[in-house]
Amino acid sequence: MCDRYRNRVLEHIDRRRFFFIGLLSLIWLILRSGTKPSRITYPCQRVALANVQLWLILYMAPIIYAFHGLNLSSLKNFFKRKKLFTIALASCIIIASFTTIWFILERSREVSVELSIEGRLASRSPSSDIFVIVGTNGYDGGFRKLIELMSTYGIRFYRSDTVGELKGPDGLIARDDVVIVKVNSQWDERGGTNTDLLKAVIEAIVGHPDGFIGEIVVADNGQAQYGPYGFGGSLNWDRNNAEDRAQSVQKVVDLFSNRYRVSTYLWDSITLRRVKEYIEGDMEDGYVVYDNPDPKTGIIVSYPKFKTKFGTYISFKYGLWDPESKSYRQDKLKVINIPVLKTHSIYGVTACVKHYMGIPSDRLTQHNPHISVGSGGMGTLMAETRFPTLNILDAIWINPHPRSGPRTPYNSAVRVGVIAASLDPVALDYWASKNILMKTASILGYRDLSSMDPDNTSPGSFGSWLRLSMEALRTAGYQVVMGDEYINVYVYRYR
Repeated sequence: MCDRYRNRVLEHIDRRRFFFIGLLSLIWLILRSGTKPSRITYPCQRVALANVQLWLILYMAPIIYAFHGLNLSSLKNFFKRKKLFTIALASCIIIASFTTIWFILERSREVSVELSIEGRLASRSPSSDIFVIVGTNGYDGGFRKLIELMSTYGIRFYRSDTVGELKGPDGLIARDDVVIVKVNSQWDERGGTNTDLLKAVIEAIVGHPDGFIGEIVVADNGQAQYGPYGFGGSLNWDRNNAEDRAQSVQKVVDLFSNRYRVSTYLWDSITLRRVKEYIEGDMEDGYVVYDNPDPKTGIIVSYPKFKTKFGTYISFKYGLWDPESKSYRQDKLKVINIPVLKTHSIYGVTACVKHYMGIPSDRLTQHNPHISVGSGGMGTLMAETRFPTLNILDAIWINPHPRSGPRTPYNSAVRVGVIAASLDPVALDYWASKNILMKTASILGYRDLSSMDPDNTSPGSFGSWLRLSMEALRTAGYQVVMGDEYINVYVYRYR
C-alpha cells in the first residue's frame, strides 16, 4: 500500500516536474540576484532566468487563453467551474515573477568595481589629510565610521566646550551653527548627490552630543538651465541617486523637518534676481554680484543671500544677518560641500572644487563663472565668499567614462562604494581623480585618461585648472595642496 502511494506521489511530481523546476528557479533567482542584481551574469543565474521565463510562458498562456473572448456571463460561469483561490494564487505568482525579473534585469545593468585603496603618509610638508571609507552604500553607518576615522587623526566633527571622542573646542560643527549642506541637484539619476549619504550627514549634524539647536539648509543652484530637462536643478527629482530611487533630497529633509530646523532652498529660484547686501538695506532674496571680474582668474564673483523657511537671514559671504543689531555673525555659518564624483565633458572632472559652480549665478553674469572654471575661477569664488568647512566626496556611484559627464544615467554609473572627506578640496580632488576615477576607468578598459589626470598640465585640462584654483586659494591664505607627496591618506574598509 505504501509503495503504491509512493509511486502515485512520484508520478504526480514527475508530471509536474517542470512546474517545480521553474518555481525553484524563481526562488533561487530572488535569493541570489534579488539581493545583488549584478549576479545575473553568473552562468547558474542565467540558466535559472531562462527556466523562469519559459515557466511563465508555459503557465501563463493557458490562463490568458481561458480568459480570451469571455463576456461577462461566460466569465461568471468560468469562475464557477474553476477554483477561484487557485486562479488568484496563480495570478499573484505570475505578477510577482514578472516584477522580480524586471527588477533584477533593470538593476543588473549596473556595474560594480572593487577598488584597492591603500593608506599612505605624506613625505613633504605642508600636508593635507584625506579620510576614506571603502565599502559603504551611504546610509549603512559608513558616514559615522568616517567621522570616527577623522577624530582618530585629530579632526573632530563636533565643536564643544567639553572634550570627547568626536567633540572638542576645535571641532567643526557647533550645536547652534547654521549649516549649508551644498549638494549637486542639477542632474537626476546618478548625476546628483547620493541622498542616502545626505541623510546620514544630516543625521550626524542633528545628533550633536550637546543637543543640536541650530539649523540646516540643503541647497544648490542648478542655474535654471541645462539639467535633464533644460530648466536647471531640482531638489525633488523622481529619479534619484539612492538605494530607493524615489528618495529625493526634499524627501530626506522632510524626515527631519518636524523635529529640527532643516529645510531646502533651490537657488535656481533667485538666480536671475540681482540684489544688494543686508547691510545696505536690501532684505530681498537674490544674488549679490561683484562689479568687476577678478584680475587673475577672470571670474565675476556672485553669491546668494536669502531667508530660510525658519526666518534666518543668510549671506553666503558674510554669514548670519541679525536685523536688530544690524550685524553679521561670520563664524556661525558653516558649509559642508558634498559633490558626486564624475567626469565632465568640458573640464574633465567634477568633484569638490568644480562643485562650487552651484554657488554663483551663471545667468546674471552671462555664463562667466562656468567659463572661468578653466582659469581657476572656482578657487577665487571659494576665497572671496566662503571656504567649505568640510568636503565630503560622494563616490558611492561614479561616472568614470571620460568626458561623458556631468549627466550620469543609471545604466552608465559604476558602483565603487567609497566616501572620502578632507578639509582641503584641492587635495581631495587630486587624490580622488587618480585613485578612484582613473583606476575605475582603467578597469573598464579605457586607455586615454588624460582628461581626468590631475598631473596633466596642458592648457585647459583638469590638472591645469585645478592648479590655478589652488594658486588662487593659496594667495588668499588657505592651505591647499596637490601631489601625492603632500597628502596623508587614512583608509577604513567598512565591508
